[in-house]
Amino acid sequence: MKLKAIILCMGVVGCLIFTGCGKSTSFSRNSHLALNDSNYFETRGLNFFVFSNLYDATFDDSKISAVEIIHHGIRTATNGDVRMNPTPGQWDKLPKFVERMPDKEHNRIDVILEYPEYNFEYKLTGEARDGGFYLSVNVDKPLPEALHGIAGLNMEFMPPVFFGHSYIIDGKHGLFPTSPTDFMTTINGEVEPTPMATGKLIDIAPDEPLKHITIRTTDDNNLSLFDGRNKQQNGNFVVRTLLPAGKTGKIAEWFITAETQSDWVRKPVVSYSQVGYHPTQKKVAIVELDKNDKPLSTVSLYKVCSDGSLSKALSDTPKTWGMYTRYNYLQFDFSSVTEPGIYMLEYGNQRTAPFPIATDVFQKAWFPTLDVFFPVQMDHMFVREAYRVWHGAAHLDDALQAPVNRIHWDGWKQGPTTGNKYKPLEHIPGLNVGGWFDAGDFDIQTGSQHAVVQAFALLWESFGVNRDETTINQQTRYTEIHVPDGKPDVLQQIEHGVLQLVAQVNAIGYAIPGINESHLYQYRHLGDAVNKTDNLVYNPRLDSLQTDGRTSGTPDDRWAFTNRTPHMNYGTAISLAAASRALKDYNPELSKEALRVARFIWDDEHN
Repeated sequence: MKLKAIILCMGVVGCLIFTGCGKSTSFSRNSHLALNDSNYFETRGLNFFVFSNLYDATFDDSKISAVEIIHHGIRTATNGDVRMNPTPGQWDKLPKFVERMPDKEHNRIDVILEYPEYNFEYKLTGEARDGGFYLSVNVDKPLPEALHGIAGLNMEFMPPVFFGHSYIIDGKHGLFPTSPTDFMTTINGEVEPTPMATGKLIDIAPDEPLKHITIRTTDDNNLSLFDGRNKQQNGNFVVRTLLPAGKTGKIAEWFITAETQSDWVRKPVVSYSQVGYHPTQKKVAIVELDKNDKPLSTVSLYKVCSDGSLSKALSDTPKTWGMYTRYNYLQFDFSSVTEPGIYMLEYGNQRTAPFPIATDVFQKAWFPTLDVFFPVQMDHMFVREAYRVWHGAAHLDDALQAPVNRIHWDGWKQGPTTGNKYKPLEHIPGLNVGGWFDAGDFDIQTGSQHAVVQAFALLWESFGVNRDETTINQQTRYTEIHVPDGKPDVLQQIEHGVLQLVAQVNAIGYAIPGINESHLYQYRHLGDAVNKTDNLVYNPRLDSLQTDGRTSGTPDDRWAFTNRTPHMNYGTAISLAAASRALKDYNPELSKEALRVARFIWDDEHN
C-alpha cells in the first residue's frame, strides 16, 4: 500500500511538474468560421449569432440578443453591442434595431442601430476571417458629446459557465468569483463596479479548452472586465471597451478567437415525459442530435427491477423525423410496452432518469399545482409551508388610481382618462383582498384571475375535486400549506379569486386590466412581497416616511390600471357566473354576490 501510494503521488507530481502550456492536438484556434444558410457564423463547436435574436420589446434586455457565442453547445456570451452602462441591467437603455444585412459572399453581417434620444446611429459589423471573428463599431459622425465616457462596446459572459475558471489580461490573472467582490464607485452619477482588470488582450477560461475565448483590441482602445452581479442578480461578467470621442469610421474593433475541438459532437438529448405514461397511451421519445452526429441503429427501453438490475423491455431502430433548425431528430415509439413499472431509456451511452408507466400516473401529477403553486401565489395573504414563510400578507395598501397617459415598463398603459370617479393617484378602497400574483411577478392581472376562476369552477363541476391539503382563512389572511382544514381547496381558491374580481367591480364599476407596482425598484424586487410596500395607504397630506399609524406619506402603493374593455368585463362576468354555482353551498353569501355582479356587468355592457 505504501509503495502504491508513493507511485500515485509521484505520478501526480510528475503531471504537475511536466505538464506544460501546450495544447491537446484535438483543439485548435483555426476555426474556419463561415456564414451559413441560416445567416449565422458556424464552425465545428463554435457559432456566432449577430442579431439572430432581437431585443425583447416587452421585457427590454432579456440577455438573448445582439452578438452571441455558442461554444461547444453552450451559449457562453450574449449582448455584444453598444451600451450605455458598464454592467447594463434589464431596464437600462437599449438601441433601436434598424436593419440587418447578411453578406455571405464576404462572410460578414452588418447591423444598423441607433439611440434616437442621443441622435446616435452606428453600424455593428461581425466578420469571419483570419481564423477568428472581428466585431467592430462604425460611425459616420463622431460620438455625441453626451455619450463621451458613457457609450461602450460590451459583451456579456454567463457567470455559471465560468465560475471557478480563470482569466488573464495582459499577463495579470485571476479567477471568476462565485460572488461579486469588487469595489464600487460613482460614474456619471450612477454607482458602478470598478473593473476586475484592464488591458489589451483577455483570455477567458484558458484553463478549460471547451470554454476558452480570447478577445484583443485591434486599436488603441482598452478592454475592461466587470462583474455585473454587483448591480443586479441576473448580471453577467462584462468585457467592455469605451468608444473614443472625435473619431469616425471604425472606432472600435475586437478580434475574438475560441478554442474548438475539431471532432466535437454535441451529446444526444433524449426527451420523454418525466411524469410518465399511461399504459394505453401513445409513447414516443425524441432523440435530438448534433447535425454532425451519425444516428445509432438502436434505442432501448429498460425496466428497473427491485434488485437494481435492468431488464430490456424493448429495443428498436429509431425512426428518422428530420432536421429542424440546428438539429436532427429521431423518434422512438414504445407504445407497445404496457406493463406497469419504472423504466429508463438508453441511446448510446446516454441514459435517462427513471419514469413510470402506470394506470394512475396522472393521478398525482397536478397535486403540486393545487397544493403549493396556487397557495404561494395568493396575494394579500400570509403563506406558510412547514418551517418556511413564503411571504407575508402583502399589498394591504392596494391601490392607487394609475396616472393618466402613462405607459408602464411592464407593458401596462393608462389612457387619457381614469374612466371612473377616482382621480390619478387617489386611493381606491377595497382592492386589498383576494387575487393571485402573476406567475413571474407580484402584480395582479385580471385576465389571468378570471381565467383561473372559471377553470377552477369547471374543475369543481366536472370532477368534484375535493382534495384538502391547505388551510385558508380569509378573515385572518392566513394560508398554511400541507395542513388540511376540512374544506375543499378548489372551492377556497375560487373564493380567493372571486373576492378580487368582485372588489374591482364594486369599487370601480367594472373589471379593470389589473394592479401593478408603481416604481421600478419595487417591480424588480425578488424577496418577500410583504416588503414591497409599507402596507399603509398613501396619504398625500403627510410628509414622506411620516405615518399616523393607518396611513403614510410614502407613495409606494401599487397602481390600479383602469382602462375599460368589453374583454375584461365579459371575462369577469362569465367567471363570476360560473363561480356562483360552485360556491352555492360553500359560501352562499359570496355566491349570491358573484351572480349579482356578473348580472350587473352583463346589463351594464348591454346598456
